Amino acid sequence: MSQTASRFCVGIDLGTTNSVICYVDSLSENPIPQVLSVPQLVAPGEIASFPSLPSFIYLPEDGEIDLKLLKLPWQKNADNIAVGSFALDMSAKSPEKVVSSSKSWLCCDKIDRHSPCLPICPEGGNMRQISPVEAATMILNHLKQAWNYLMASDDASNILEKQELIITVPASFDAIARDLTVEAANALDLHFTLLEEPQAAFYSWLAHNQKTWRKQVEDGDVVLVCDIGGGTSDFSLIAVMGEEGDLTLQRLAVGDHTLLGGDNMDLTLAYSIMTRLKKERGISLNQRQFAALTHSCRKAKEAFGSGNIDDQELVILGTGSGLVGGTITTKLSYDDLKNAILEGFFPSCTLSDKPSESRRSGLRTMSLDYAADPAFTKHLASFLDRHSFHDENGNTLLPGVVLFNGGVTKPALFRDRIVDTLQSWLGENAPDVVVLQQDDSDQAVAMGAAWYSYVKRIGGIRIKAGSPRSYYIGVESSMPAIPGIEPPVEALCVVNFGLEEGSSVTIDAQGLALVVGEPTEFRFFSSTVRHDDKIGDKIDVNDCPDLVEMPPLQVMLTRSEEDSSVNLIPVKLRTDLTDIGTLQLWCEEIKGENSWKLEFDIRSDS
Repeated sequence: MSQTASRFCVGIDLGTTNSVICYVDSLSENPIPQVLSVPQLVAPGEIASFPSLPSFIYLPEDGEIDLKLLKLPWQKNADNIAVGSFALDMSAKSPEKVVSSSKSWLCCDKIDRHSPCLPICPEGGNMRQISPVEAATMILNHLKQAWNYLMASDDASNILEKQELIITVPASFDAIARDLTVEAANALDLHFTLLEEPQAAFYSWLAHNQKTWRKQVEDGDVVLVCDIGGGTSDFSLIAVMGEEGDLTLQRLAVGDHTLLGGDNMDLTLAYSIMTRLKKERGISLNQRQFAALTHSCRKAKEAFGSGNIDDQELVILGTGSGLVGGTITTKLSYDDLKNAILEGFFPSCTLSDKPSESRRSGLRTMSLDYAADPAFTKHLASFLDRHSFHDENGNTLLPGVVLFNGGVTKPALFRDRIVDTLQSWLGENAPDVVVLQQDDSDQAVAMGAAWYSYVKRIGGIRIKAGSPRSYYIGVESSMPAIPGIEPPVEALCVVNFGLEEGSSVTIDAQGLALVVGEPTEFRFFSSTVRHDDKIGDKIDVNDCPDLVEMPPLQVMLTRSEEDSSVNLIPVKLRTDLTDIGTLQLWCEEIKGENSWKLEFDIRSDS
């Protein structure tokens, strides 16, 4: 990025279901976030523009569609893919050729996220597949090319690569998922900063309430940002505090990563319809048809979420033989939605209720590691119980203000159930829960990201926030071999909760030695609740249930030729929490000039 400030401040919401790009024009007399309408294929040879780009990728077989019909306005030669609305439509017809929910796979630590594994479809045979990182890159590239085509055709200085850009990620993304998002954006030569989605949603609210926000919240308020999207549930707490006669904002806590969102609802609706078809019409669906039914249920659910309460028709293509040889049609009513969703996902519960956990079979179908308990209210109860402050009597101090975001919270039916549940936890004599109005939840995250980029430049109100987690590296103690006993491992804190981005900190830890010249493994841990740990503190891994182990980093660190016989090198550690929100741990030789960088990365090479 050049020293000269760019004309546009841009925000991108790389969403599970829809992706959005917004911007603030700094030369405008009234700089406010605006949505870029993104050109995309709606059918072969047919282009239309919409405020969002569905995060779906269609991978047709070679020769299936004339490439000329897949050509986008900015392309000389079309790629054999389609991103957006056409891909979304094809997800109901050919689910084995459509990548969906790739963002959820991007944060799935059970797979190699660089390997071609999407779409997941057991009946797909030798269908084309791409990796979650490739999927993120393709969606980002469509947004980038659309921007450059619309905004920079007459002025090359306006290309997205030269703008101040914010890309949002779930607050619950760990360092690895953040790093993979960075990798996807770096592949497109973008210059950017990462921002947590709940914060971005709050910045959108600030942008639309610049003159009145201080009247809507007051000193001492704690705001719950409840962001439930297509693949994840993201909870954050933001405190409103008085400081020198003005109000400031401080991010207090974020929740753990929870794979629970609109995707789960779609599956629930699909199972409900499939059961009804079997019972009433004797029709059995195969896996391909069930995948198509799930996508149809998603579209019906979104129609209900937009205020349409008319029955939604569901169309499932037959297989060409047997009972389901022809096209199957059925309907989903608003009552069906309530009966299948409300009590299962939004049950009334107490603050002490915890999400249930189920046993996992050692052999199962390839699928995302969804939360075992579908109750959003129980996950919220667990989050607030772990992260809220307590008064002198030990009572939980709960938030009295809520900002909703995400497609799941669009229907008033679901928002009201969450508010009623929170009100019951506050007690009969508590003031009514205040709900902050967010009219544009579909674009709020991208709008807030663009606004954050702008206020960084002009010095407007900002949320004080650092690292949402504490991070630790495992340090193995040496001990004589004892049958059945493994050497004890301590977790060394290398990033404390709240460490500001852009920080570089030397870690005060003595007696550390780095293994080089042979394959080795580094263990990493994180915690969203250990707020008092300081960099350099050591914790017994076996006695700390608050630590969550991350996938290990398996590498072979090289050594210099003069040290070819040395396997243990005394080192000191330094943490760099970069400006874009990624973490690097440096091991610096004490008696030499060599250094080794450990990045949170799932790849097996160094």
